[in-house]
Amino acid sequence: MTATFPAPGPLAQARLAAAQEPVEETAISVRGLWKIFGPGEHKIIGTRLADLSRDELRLASGSNVAVRDVSFDVRPGEVFVVMGLSGSGKSTLIRCLTRLIEPTAGEVLLDKEDIGKASQARLRELRRHRLSMVFQHFGLLPHRRVIDNVAFGLEIRGEPKKARRDKAAHMLSLVGLEGQEMRYPDQLSGGMQQRVGLARALAVDPEVMLFDEPFSALDPLIRRDMQNEVIRLHHEVGKTMIFITHDLAEALKLGDHVAIMRAGEIVQIGRPEEIVGAPADDYVEDFVQDVPKSYVLTLGWIMREVRPEDRLDGPEFPSATVIRSAVHAAATADGPIKVVDDGKLVGMVDRRLILSAIAGTEPEA
Repeated sequence: MTATFPAPGPLAQARLAAAQEPVEETAISVRGLWKIFGPGEHKIIGTRLADLSRDELRLASGSNVAVRDVSFDVRPGEVFVVMGLSGSGKSTLIRCLTRLIEPTAGEVLLDKEDIGKASQARLRELRRHRLSMVFQHFGLLPHRRVIDNVAFGLEIRGEPKKARRDKAAHMLSLVGLEGQEMRYPDQLSGGMQQRVGLARALAVDPEVMLFDEPFSALDPLIRRDMQNEVIRLHHEVGKTMIFITHDLAEALKLGDHVAIMRAGEIVQIGRPEEIVGAPADDYVEDFVQDVPKSYVLTLGWIMREVRPEDRLDGPEFPSATVIRSAVHAAATADGPIKVVDDGKLVGMVDRRLILSAIAGTEPEA
């Protein structure tokens, strides 16, 4: 199979290498996580059976590997997206993080606290105060008004009625449902119900929010609106988010980092431009081959070093600018685009690089 172009420029290659270094500060760290369903699940890891494929293990032991030796770090305040097809293990993975499903082996560290070692009482406390989940099925209480659905987690905590209702009202305003407080869930559209679920998750002020394919049952236009809502809320409240999806476009739109899963394993983790511009194998490359590269890759991905002959009076853009946003400037400017971060000139992008990125080809020498 042919390589996916445009390949990263020399400066982007250096950034790729730096990205492989260990993460110093993490909100959640997952280390060697396994989930095996079936007889003798705890006796398989560390034996030759653990090296078998899913089908081979099923035939040999009657067990099924849903999550296989998964490790990753989630930085504070980022959106970390786990993307995979049906059966890839992504939903099992997110349930293992909160022990809705008990992992077979491995560690899940929440700010260095091992969730796997937490007592049931401590686990309940973590779920009530530090972790919050939003599911595909909204799980709203049909006999309770919207404001009381949002306040439900605060009620479980034992907070006074007025305080929890005041906070719930604020959360409803935050998600654009001001004025809907006294309605019942069945009086709302699917998109509005999902906003209620989002407000309920936010109301407990968690450190980490977990989303398990929350928008997959929504109509395309409502789904897009909800994606934009998550982006807006992330910018406003800055929560760490782990988001599960089977939709590549959704993953690339929402994720600061994206993990691609297949058959229970993570095959690649990277920023959206790294997934699209430098796929780890043929499987990932098949996923991203139809993605318009100029909609995902950034100027930082294709920029080159500054040359003595470069004109320095061209337009300026930060390196995080997606290529398509700079097309007009590149077409109308006499000189190359200056890539500037924090007031420092870090590279240049000329029309040749822009055109090759749009065409999906290697730039000519």
